[in-house]
Parts: sequence; C-alpha cells; structure tokens
Amino acid sequence: MESRVKEILSWYSSDNPGTRTNIARLLNHGRLAGTGKLVILPVDQGFEHGPARSFAVNAPAYDPSYHFQLAIDAGCNAYAAPLGFLEAGAAEFAGEVPLILKMNNHDVLHDEKDPLSAVTGSVKDALRLGCVAVGFTIYPGSSQAQIMYQQCREMIQEAKANGLAAVVWSYPRGTDVSKAGETGLDVVAYAAQIAAQLGAHVIKVKPPTEHIEQAEAKKAYEKAKVPMATLSERVRHVVQSSFNGRRIVIFSGGATKENDEAIFDECRGIRDGGGFGSIIGRNSFQRPRDHALRFLDTVMKIYSGEKK
Repeated sequence: MESRVKEILSWYSSDNPGTRTNIARLLNHGRLAGTGKLVILPVDQGFEHGPARSFAVNAPAYDPSYHFQLAIDAGCNAYAAPLGFLEAGAAEFAGEVPLILKMNNHDVLHDEKDPLSAVTGSVKDALRLGCVAVGFTIYPGSSQAQIMYQQCREMIQEAKANGLAAVVWSYPRGTDVSKAGETGLDVVAYAAQIAAQLGAHVIKVKPPTEHIEQAEAKKAYEKAKVPMATLSERVRHVVQSSFNGRRIVIFSGGATKENDEAIFDECRGIRDGGGFGSIIGRNSFQRPRDHALRFLDTVMKIYSGEKK
C-alpha cells in the first residue's frame, strides 16, 4: 500500500477494519490509485433535477449502465448514485468499480426555500449492493438542518458499525443564506467543519468564492489575515477547516460548463490548495462519451501531477 494511503487511513484510527478497508478501496482504485486523490462520478441528477434536464443532452445517459461503464472506462475511484440506478447495474458490473449509495435525495417539483431531502436508501441496501460507502446530503443554513444532522449522524453511526465509509454532501442553502453565500468562503468552510464534526470520512463541498457571508466571520478573517485571493488559497482554508487536513475533502464539479479549460483550471486550484479531488457529474455524463473520457483523462492527469 502506498505511503500516502497509509497516512490517510491513520486519520481514521477510531474506525473498525472494515471501514478502513473500504476507505482504502476508494483510494486504491482507478487511475489515481495510491495517490491520495479522488475523481468520483456522481449521478443523482435524475432525481435531483429531473431526467430531461439531466440526460436529454446526451440520450445514452438515460440508461443506468451508461454511467457504470463511463466510471469504469474513465478509471474513476468510485461511482455514486441513488438506489434505483445502483440496483439497475450492480449485478452486471459487480466488482468493477467501488459504489457509493446516495441515501437521501431532493427533487425540484416543489421549490423549498429551506430544503429537506427524503431518505431514499439504507445501509442495508448498500451492503446488499456491495457498496464501499454511503452518501448523505445536508443543507446547513436550512431551517430543516437539525433534522438532517440527526439523520446524517444516525446514518454514519450505522455505516461505521457495518464497516462502510460515510460521504457527506454539505451544501449550504436556506432562507437565511444568500445565493452568493452558498459558495462564500466562510460558509463553505463552516459546512465542511459541520460534516467533519458529524463523523464523515469524505466531505463534498462546492469550490469557495471570495465572498464572506457572516459579519462576525468577516471580522475573524480580517483579523487573522486569512489568504483568499485565489481558489487554491480558499481551498486550502476549507481543507484546514476540516480538521487541519485530516479529513478527505473533495469538491463538486457544479453546473455544466462547455469550456473544458475552465474546469481544468478549477481542478488545478483544488489540487494546488491541497484538495483531495473532484466529484464531477454533469460535466462528465452530459458530454458525449468520447469527449467525456478525454475530459476525465485530463482531470486525472492534473490531480496526479502528470499535467500542470
């Protein structure tokens, strides 16, 4: 086992051998195996945004098998999806790519200003499907956040008891958080800290901007002169906020961007700031397959250091 993977596993010394083994499986699979970096394909957008918005631009992506094969052929560390998509391909692709069951989901048919996702899967489902991890979304800033924190903590407790890893999507959102605040540096760092405190092994957040949302936080940032002018500086602060880098923090690919270079530059900023990688959904599966494979190849070369 590579020394970097051993170092990362040492951060989770309270976990049982099963959980540590599954974290190692994430880190030792695919093109980035052994580097301590991760590129994960998440496909929960059919539930979260609707099928046409998600797949019409690349019609083969309506088929669940498409995403399994894309993750495998690209050499991703893992493939994450809700229950239905995983059930549709787990047997056919058994053992070919580590799976993460997304255990809660939210739709946009009712526009909630303070969202609360529904629990749509279980640890038992994850075990039945051979997953290495379960995933759960929390919305810090929502008036429903305390319910999600409790649900998330229960999920993490059960996952750890059964030897699975826990991934937390921590996305600030709610009536008291401005649109700019959802990706503001102080809010993203706070969201990462909350996920770490809930016991997450892997934390997923959005790339942070220079915006500072909270007045009291702004005073603290100014007093400490926290560097934040570049994406790499902001990523470094978010990683620092996740137990001084002792938790795996990955960053979302966000909405579809037609300009590959813009995403590559973002990946460089994440890499240079000490981020552990990216979880890229729409910017992967909404591109034609050949384009997606070339795109993901470049992303992985950036994280491995093969490409500057």
